[in-house]
Amino acid sequence: MDSTPRRSPLHDRHVALGAKFAPFGGWEMPLEYAGGGVLREHAAVREAVGLFDVSHLGKVRVTGAGAIAFLNARLTNDLAKVSAGQAQYTLCCDENGGVVDDLIAYRFADDHVLLIPNAANAAEVVGRLRTGAPDGIVITDEHEAYAVLAVQGPHSAEVLAALGLPARHPYLTFETAEFSAAGGEGAAADGTPVVVCRTGYTGEHGYELVVPAGSAGAVWDALLRAGEPYGLRPAGLAARDTLRTEMGYPLHGQDLSREITPVQAGLTWAVGWDKPEFWGRDALLAERETGPRRRLWGLRALDRGIPRPHMPVLAPDSETVIGEVTSGTFSPTLKVGIALALLDTSAGLGADAEVVVDIRGRRSRMQVTRPPFVRSAVRS
Repeated sequence: MDSTPRRSPLHDRHVALGAKFAPFGGWEMPLEYAGGGVLREHAAVREAVGLFDVSHLGKVRVTGAGAIAFLNARLTNDLAKVSAGQAQYTLCCDENGGVVDDLIAYRFADDHVLLIPNAANAAEVVGRLRTGAPDGIVITDEHEAYAVLAVQGPHSAEVLAALGLPARHPYLTFETAEFSAAGGEGAAADGTPVVVCRTGYTGEHGYELVVPAGSAGAVWDALLRAGEPYGLRPAGLAARDTLRTEMGYPLHGQDLSREITPVQAGLTWAVGWDKPEFWGRDALLAERETGPRRRLWGLRALDRGIPRPHMPVLAPDSETVIGEVTSGTFSPTLKVGIALALLDTSAGLGADAEVVVDIRGRRSRMQVTRPPFVRSAVRS
């Protein structure tokens, strides 16, 4: 089996911008860029606008009569509650309630849904959906057929408007437009279809653009030009991680997994509990009824400690381990260490309680809190 990492159709652009690369879900993706670095890229998104290449994300198209009912009997959230042109966060679980993946579903029509799973899990999601799919339901893996560009930050709408792309639609909706390299209001389109989604992973007002892979370079270049007056910076996956951690957004493989259920992760809002059927339903109903043995909380450092994944969380006045950090970083916005951590419910802790994180043998005091750590602007 070929172990060579996949590359984005924008790889040459990233090289030209002096990007540092790292493996991510089987892809070689930009971690940060020369002349910026994580702190500047993070600040650009919070204060101005940032441009991410997230083409490693999967793209799975489900078509055919009954596509909505088909997905509703498998994924956790209730697709019947959204209409054409709306997006929904949902989960693909196994029979034990563990999370195979979390993903966004874009409902184009009753017979057409586009799923955006995580890079490492896309093939698994495709395989599970294809198993037992009835005649007439077609699941198409389009992982490398499209690029995904995320334009995120307070000035993201102005950047899109400068290119004549739609930017006024509400959060968790999408519109399809034609891209013009010339840009500007009323500019003639050159025929490149772009799906403009009011979604993101940063907590800021933003958009994710689904673009045919062959046109990704032209769209990327146009966004860079249009963003110059607004202080746009290309941003890598390192800044994306600090941004999403500040919002308390889970990352599959760390804060969600086959061993971490939606009930434990605080994602019960993404489960259609009244649906008669979805993967993992019985196990999740039972766990909700009895209560989870652990829950995902936020931790904010009370000293200079910076928590990292897998570090043990201890009761404040003992050596008793009561949990584990799942995600941890330095918050560029708050200038302190922050984390997401699974804490045992038997410890009886809640918001504002104090715990200790063992940072390589040093005890760091942390306050338990409910994310997000910073204010969300996604609906602004």
